[in-house]
Amino acid sequence: MSFVLAGMLSVILSTAVPTAPPVKGQECAGCHEVDIPQFEKSIHGSLACRDCHSGIATLPHAGKPPMVNCASCHADEAKEYARSVHGSAKKSGMADAASCTSCHGAPHGILPASDPASKIAKKNMADTCGACHSNPDFLARHKIPFAKPVEAYRLSVHGRAVARGDNNAASCSDCHGSHSIVSGKDEKSGTGHELVSKTCGKCHSDILEVYSQSVHGMAVKAGSKGAPDCTSCHGEHNLLAPSEAGSLVNPARVSTVTCGRCHADERLAARYNMAQDKLPSFQDSFHGLAARGGSQTVANCASCHGIHNILASTDPRSTINPKNLGQTCGRCHPGVGQRFAIGPVHVRSASMSEHSVVKWIRLTYLWLIPLTIGFMLLHNGLDFFAKLRRGRHIHGTGEQFPRMNLKFRIGHGMVVVSFITLVATGFALKYPEATWVKFFFLFSPTFRGIIHRIAAIIISAGTLFHLIQLMAVKRDRVIVPELLPGWQDAKDIFNMFRFNLGLSKTRPTFGMFGYPEKMEYWAFMWGTVVMAVTGFLLWAENWSLSHFPKWVLDAATTAHWYEAILATLSILVWHWYLVIFDPDVYPMDKAWITGSTSGDHVRETRPEYYRKTLEKQGVEPEIEPEIEPDNP
Repeated sequence: MSFVLAGMLSVILSTAVPTAPPVKGQECAGCHEVDIPQFEKSIHGSLACRDCHSGIATLPHAGKPPMVNCASCHADEAKEYARSVHGSAKKSGMADAASCTSCHGAPHGILPASDPASKIAKKNMADTCGACHSNPDFLARHKIPFAKPVEAYRLSVHGRAVARGDNNAASCSDCHGSHSIVSGKDEKSGTGHELVSKTCGKCHSDILEVYSQSVHGMAVKAGSKGAPDCTSCHGEHNLLAPSEAGSLVNPARVSTVTCGRCHADERLAARYNMAQDKLPSFQDSFHGLAARGGSQTVANCASCHGIHNILASTDPRSTINPKNLGQTCGRCHPGVGQRFAIGPVHVRSASMSEHSVVKWIRLTYLWLIPLTIGFMLLHNGLDFFAKLRRGRHIHGTGEQFPRMNLKFRIGHGMVVVSFITLVATGFALKYPEATWVKFFFLFSPTFRGIIHRIAAIIISAGTLFHLIQLMAVKRDRVIVPELLPGWQDAKDIFNMFRFNLGLSKTRPTFGMFGYPEKMEYWAFMWGTVVMAVTGFLLWAENWSLSHFPKWVLDAATTAHWYEAILATLSILVWHWYLVIFDPDVYPMDKAWITGSTSGDHVRETRPEYYRKTLEKQGVEPEIEPEIEPDNP
């Protein structure tokens, strides 16, 4: 009985009198400098010292205790770490390879990832990884090839979102893993070629589903090392929004920098049997030229082929399947493909897919331009050196002879200003990377196109003004029969060559207009019509595509380009020689400014016209006999 009472009393006393709490950090603080309050706030704050320092049997202990073994509690994490690049490096003797404390912090101050002050909190992860991967000496010492990955990440859409406090945005560990980080070359790597799409798909599941069915996704599944994955197009650490200029998928860069990296690679094209003319043909098209010039709205590769849903053209779901092409192009060009099949899109010059009409236009100009400009260079070259050899012998009396009235000068002025503007803005489209072209993009990417179209209207208006003038003013209309070419012009050309070659002593003379002016006048009229018609078709491309087959616009583009080359060279070689560089009129025939030209030059080259003009004015001309030049 007494035994039972004693037991009951013992139980009552044990529940009534509180027991002393177990001794934790205090038991070691006497010898070791441990921040007890910090330790108690850490994730291990509920543990006693010897829970981690298990090698200590008695206190005080003798000698240095063994290293703390995190694996005693975190076995799974330790196994993952051992297989990681960090663990392997540590095993191989790399003393500064990342360890548990490198990432989690000081042993007595480790905080949970949910704590904003934790080294592995999402907002601090870049700083933690950057302790090594932003250290130039560390990267150089261990020959780590990636340059400034952390800096690039901080500037990315992910890094900036994390910095703003978005815990749903990706940090280092979301893509690379935590304890199981392995080399990207490892087939188990979440950032490797085979699995990176699944890594991205953890956040972008809807895109992953679409990409997996695309030609790129299927190729990666099939084991193709050259097929693009997410990082191939978007980048690795430096992912930027498509609207940002530096983004690899920015509309101005996606075709040249991103798609072109593979589709312009000869080795990849040969390995995977890809056509090599797609990117060059795009680059030379209006879309490609405008994109190279910085346009954010013009169609690029993704506009037509899709972004993540790129499929073969034979796939009925593909945006470039022949049955779907009208709808795809119709997003920008309403009505295209409704009357005529669109036909080949990527058409390179002189390729098999080029339409026969386009090919003949190209071939015609490729013969016409060198023959025409070659004739001009030969003609003017012989004339120039012959005049230098003979010496200037036109009398310098200073007489001025009326040549262009005000209406002609107005029309000519409109043509001068607009033609130069058209040349500058037209070639700026063709060569968007040229330094001088950057001027046009100081204002906006569309500035060049706007100025080009305004100049086109002005030159058309100037030409129309000239035609109306001829129809309305009888006195001015007299130039029309004088400008008509005849057999005499052919003989004059032949005789001028003979004269300049020294085979004849008689210099050909002309009427109101000689063959140089006639050739230039009718070439200008023909060129203006060609440029106006083709320019209208290209300007009103939606109307053109809805009323004509696509090859008509290809033909217009070809004719417009080559006619521009021919017209520009003709002005430089032919017209500028006649009014500037001809030794007989140098430094300039100012008729286009003042309306009058040198009477001495007219009397020398057009004596009959000179005499008749003065007779109409009631002036008796004094025609001097032609002076034979002295032989040098």
